Amino acid sequence: MIAAMANNASLLRLAPIYPSSTTPFSSAETLSSASVDGSASAGIATPGIPVSTLKRIDTSGLKIISVSDNPELRDLMATNWLRMQAAQSSSALDVPDNAPQNIYATVKVNGKVVATLYNGGSSAMTNDAAGKVGSLQDPPGLNGPDLAHWRAEYIANAIGGTVEKAPTAITQSQWTPRQTRSTNYTRAQLDAAFQAMMAEGQKAVAQRLAGYSTQREASGLSTDFAA
Repeated sequence: MIAAMANNASLLRLAPIYPSSTTPFSSAETLSSASVDGSASAGIATPGIPVSTLKRIDTSGLKIISVSDNPELRDLMATNWLRMQAAQSSSALDVPDNAPQNIYATVKVNGKVVATLYNGGSSAMTNDAAGKVGSLQDPPGLNGPDLAHWRAEYIANAIGGTVEKAPTAITQSQWTPRQTRSTNYTRAQLDAAFQAMMAEGQKAVAQRLAGYSTQREASGLSTDFAA
Protein backbone atom coordinates (compact mmCIF):
# COMPACT_ATOMS: atom_id res chain seq x y z
CA MET A 1 0.00 0.00 0.00
CA ILE A 2 2.85 2.31 0.84
CA ALA A 3 4.48 1.37 -2.40
CA ALA A 4 1.29 2.20 -4.27
CA MET A 5 1.09 5.62 -2.68
CA ALA A 6 4.71 6.22 -3.57
CA ASN A 7 4.08 5.24 -7.14
CA ASN A 8 1.10 7.64 -7.39
CA ALA A 9 2.97 10.51 -5.76
CA SER A 10 4.07 11.73 -9.13
CA LEU A 11 0.40 12.33 -10.05
CA LEU A 12 -0.31 14.77 -7.18
CA ARG A 13 0.16 18.45 -7.86
CA LEU A 14 -0.36 21.23 -5.36
CA ALA A 15 -2.39 24.18 -6.69
CA PRO A 16 -0.26 27.34 -6.76
CA ILE A 17 -1.29 30.00 -4.29
CA TYR A 18 -1.38 33.52 -5.76
CA PRO A 19 -2.06 36.68 -3.76
CA SER A 20 -5.61 38.05 -4.26
CA SER A 21 -5.87 40.91 -6.74
CA THR A 22 -8.97 42.34 -4.96
CA THR A 23 -8.27 45.39 -2.78
CA PRO A 24 -10.14 45.16 0.52
CA PHE A 25 -12.49 48.05 1.37
CA SER A 26 -12.32 49.84 4.63
CA SER A 27 -15.38 49.77 6.83
CA ALA A 28 -16.14 53.44 6.04
CA GLU A 29 -15.97 52.84 2.28
CA THR A 30 -18.18 49.79 2.61
CA LEU A 31 -20.80 51.76 4.55
CA SER A 32 -20.68 54.64 2.06
CA SER A 33 -21.13 52.32 -0.89
CA ALA A 34 -23.98 50.54 0.84
CA SER A 35 -25.64 53.84 1.60
CA VAL A 36 -25.45 55.04 -2.01
CA ASP A 37 -26.70 51.73 -3.36
CA GLY A 38 -29.49 51.68 -0.85
CA SER A 39 -30.63 55.18 -1.72
CA ALA A 40 -30.59 54.44 -5.41
CA SER A 41 -32.51 51.21 -4.97
CA ALA A 42 -35.06 52.89 -2.73
CA GLY A 43 -35.67 55.60 -5.35
CA ILE A 44 -34.98 58.58 -3.10
CA ALA A 45 -35.18 61.75 -5.24
CA THR A 46 -32.65 64.53 -4.88
CA PRO A 47 -34.01 68.03 -4.13
CA GLY A 48 -34.59 70.41 -7.04
CA ILE A 49 -36.53 70.53 -10.30
CA PRO A 50 -35.47 68.14 -13.05
CA VAL A 51 -34.25 69.98 -16.12
CA SER A 52 -36.33 67.68 -18.30
CA THR A 53 -39.55 69.15 -16.85
CA LEU A 54 -38.68 72.77 -17.72
CA LYS A 55 -40.45 74.35 -20.66
CA ARG A 56 -39.38 77.36 -22.69
CA ILE A 57 -41.75 80.31 -22.53
CA ASP A 58 -42.99 81.43 -25.89
CA THR A 59 -42.23 85.16 -26.13
CA SER A 60 -42.95 85.49 -29.83
CA GLY A 61 -46.37 86.99 -29.16
CA LEU A 62 -45.22 89.49 -26.53
CA LYS A 63 -44.98 93.16 -27.37
CA ILE A 64 -43.02 95.76 -25.44
CA ILE A 65 -45.18 98.83 -24.77
CA SER A 66 -43.69 102.10 -23.58
CA VAL A 67 -45.35 104.01 -20.76
CA SER A 68 -45.57 106.95 -23.14
CA ASP A 69 -47.92 104.89 -25.30
CA ASN A 70 -50.33 104.24 -22.40
CA PRO A 71 -52.21 107.53 -21.75
CA GLU A 72 -54.00 106.35 -18.59
CA LEU A 73 -50.85 105.01 -16.94
CA ARG A 74 -48.84 108.05 -18.03
CA ASP A 75 -51.39 110.48 -16.53
CA LEU A 76 -51.60 108.45 -13.31
CA MET A 77 -47.84 108.55 -12.86
CA ALA A 78 -47.74 112.28 -13.62
CA THR A 79 -50.56 112.99 -11.14
CA ASN A 80 -48.80 111.07 -8.36
CA TRP A 81 -45.56 112.89 -9.14
CA LEU A 82 -47.28 116.30 -8.92
CA ARG A 83 -48.89 115.38 -5.60
CA MET A 84 -45.55 114.22 -4.21
CA GLN A 85 -43.85 117.44 -5.28
CA ALA A 86 -46.63 119.54 -3.69
CA ALA A 87 -46.43 117.58 -0.43
CA GLN A 88 -42.65 117.97 -0.26
CA SER A 89 -42.76 121.70 -0.90
CA SER A 90 -45.52 122.31 1.66
CA SER A 91 -43.81 120.26 4.35
CA ALA A 92 -40.64 122.30 3.85
CA LEU A 93 -42.41 125.68 4.12
CA ASP A 94 -45.53 125.21 6.25
CA VAL A 95 -45.47 125.30 10.04
CA PRO A 96 -47.39 122.35 11.56
CA ASP A 97 -50.69 123.12 13.28
CA ASN A 98 -49.36 121.72 16.56
CA ALA A 99 -46.12 123.73 16.53
CA PRO A 100 -45.36 125.64 19.79
CA GLN A 101 -45.78 128.98 17.99
CA ASN A 102 -49.34 127.99 17.08
CA ILE A 103 -50.64 127.41 20.62
CA TYR A 104 -53.93 129.22 21.31
CA ALA A 105 -54.52 128.24 24.94
CA THR A 106 -53.95 125.56 27.57
CA VAL A 107 -56.28 123.98 30.11
CA LYS A 108 -54.81 123.37 33.54
CA VAL A 109 -55.93 121.35 36.56
CA ASN A 110 -54.12 122.12 39.82
CA GLY A 111 -51.47 124.00 37.85
CA LYS A 112 -50.79 121.07 35.49
CA VAL A 113 -51.46 121.34 31.74
CA VAL A 114 -53.91 118.62 30.72
CA ALA A 115 -54.97 120.01 27.32
CA THR A 116 -53.46 122.23 24.65
CA LEU A 117 -55.46 124.08 22.01
CA TYR A 118 -53.97 125.39 18.75
CA ASN A 119 -54.91 128.33 16.55
CA GLY A 120 -56.12 126.03 13.82
CA GLY A 121 -58.69 124.51 16.19
CA SER A 122 -56.97 121.18 16.87
CA SER A 123 -56.37 120.00 20.42
CA ALA A 124 -54.26 117.56 22.43
CA MET A 125 -55.17 116.10 25.84
CA THR A 126 -53.80 113.71 28.40
CA ASN A 127 -55.41 110.26 28.54
CA ASP A 128 -57.11 111.10 31.84
CA ALA A 129 -58.59 114.34 30.49
CA ALA A 130 -59.71 112.69 27.27
CA GLY A 131 -61.49 110.00 29.27
CA LYS A 132 -63.45 112.63 31.22
CA VAL A 133 -64.27 114.78 28.20
CA GLY A 134 -65.32 111.93 25.93
CA SER A 135 -66.22 112.74 22.33
CA LEU A 136 -66.00 116.40 21.31
CA GLN A 137 -69.13 117.41 19.39
CA ASP A 138 -67.98 120.61 17.69
CA PRO A 139 -70.67 123.13 16.71
CA PRO A 140 -71.07 123.37 12.93
CA GLY A 141 -69.34 126.22 11.16
CA LEU A 142 -66.59 126.79 13.75
CA ASN A 143 -62.96 126.68 12.71
CA GLY A 144 -59.62 128.23 13.51
CA PRO A 145 -59.28 130.30 16.73
CA ASP A 146 -63.04 130.33 17.29
CA LEU A 147 -63.05 126.54 17.41
CA ALA A 148 -60.01 126.53 19.69
CA HIS A 149 -61.77 128.94 22.09
CA TRP A 150 -64.94 126.82 22.18
CA ARG A 151 -62.98 123.62 22.79
CA ALA A 152 -60.92 125.16 25.56
CA GLU A 153 -64.06 126.27 27.45
CA TYR A 154 -65.77 122.90 26.90
CA ILE A 155 -62.78 120.88 28.13
CA ALA A 156 -62.29 123.11 31.16
CA ASN A 157 -65.95 122.75 32.18
CA ALA A 158 -65.84 118.96 31.67
CA ILE A 159 -62.80 118.32 33.87
CA GLY A 160 -63.00 121.26 36.28
CA GLY A 161 -59.97 123.10 34.92
CA THR A 162 -59.09 126.65 33.98
CA VAL A 163 -58.27 128.15 30.57
CA GLU A 164 -55.04 130.06 30.14
CA LYS A 165 -54.69 131.89 26.86
CA ALA A 166 -51.24 131.73 25.28
CA PRO A 167 -49.27 134.77 24.09
CA THR A 168 -49.15 133.13 20.64
CA ALA A 169 -52.96 133.11 20.30
CA ILE A 170 -54.38 134.94 17.29
CA THR A 171 -57.83 136.27 16.44
CA GLN A 172 -60.16 134.79 13.87
CA SER A 173 -59.41 137.62 11.46
CA GLN A 174 -55.67 136.95 11.74
CA TRP A 175 -56.04 133.26 10.96
CA THR A 176 -55.38 132.02 7.43
CA PRO A 177 -56.85 128.61 6.59
CA ARG A 178 -54.54 126.15 4.92
CA GLN A 179 -54.86 126.07 1.18
CA THR A 180 -56.35 122.88 -0.17
CA ARG A 181 -54.33 121.30 -2.94
CA SER A 182 -56.12 120.83 -6.20
CA THR A 183 -55.90 117.40 -7.79
CA ASN A 184 -57.41 118.51 -11.09
CA TYR A 185 -54.43 119.09 -13.37
CA THR A 186 -54.53 120.42 -16.92
CA ARG A 187 -53.24 118.56 -19.94
CA ALA A 188 -50.20 120.83 -20.07
CA GLN A 189 -49.41 120.22 -16.38
CA LEU A 190 -49.62 116.45 -16.75
CA ASP A 191 -47.43 116.43 -19.88
CA ALA A 192 -44.81 118.66 -18.24
CA ALA A 193 -44.85 116.55 -15.08
CA PHE A 194 -44.33 113.33 -17.05
CA GLN A 195 -41.37 114.80 -18.92
CA ALA A 196 -39.84 116.06 -15.66
CA MET A 197 -40.35 112.66 -14.04
CA MET A 198 -38.66 110.85 -16.94
CA ALA A 199 -35.75 113.31 -16.86
CA GLU A 200 -35.28 112.67 -13.14
CA GLY A 201 -35.26 108.92 -13.77
CA GLN A 202 -32.68 109.18 -16.54
CA LYS A 203 -30.50 111.41 -14.35
CA ALA A 204 -30.66 108.93 -11.48
CA VAL A 205 -29.67 106.04 -13.78
CA ALA A 206 -26.73 108.03 -15.18
CA GLN A 207 -25.50 108.83 -11.67
CA ARG A 208 -25.64 105.16 -10.65
CA LEU A 209 -23.74 104.10 -13.76
CA ALA A 210 -21.12 106.80 -13.15
CA GLY A 211 -20.66 105.65 -9.57
CA TYR A 212 -20.34 102.02 -10.71
CA SER A 213 -17.66 102.93 -13.26
CA THR A 214 -15.74 104.94 -10.64
CA GLN A 215 -15.75 101.99 -8.25
CA ARG A 216 -14.44 99.62 -10.92
CA GLU A 217 -11.67 102.03 -11.91
CA ALA A 218 -10.66 102.47 -8.27
CA SER A 219 -10.46 98.69 -7.83
CA GLY A 220 -8.40 98.25 -11.00
CA LEU A 221 -11.10 96.26 -12.82
CA SER A 222 -12.11 96.82 -16.41
CA THR A 223 -14.79 95.41 -18.70
CA ASP A 224 -14.53 95.04 -22.45
CA PHE A 225 -18.10 95.51 -23.65
CA ALA A 226 -17.03 95.00 -27.26
CA ALA A 227 -15.90 91.44 -26.61
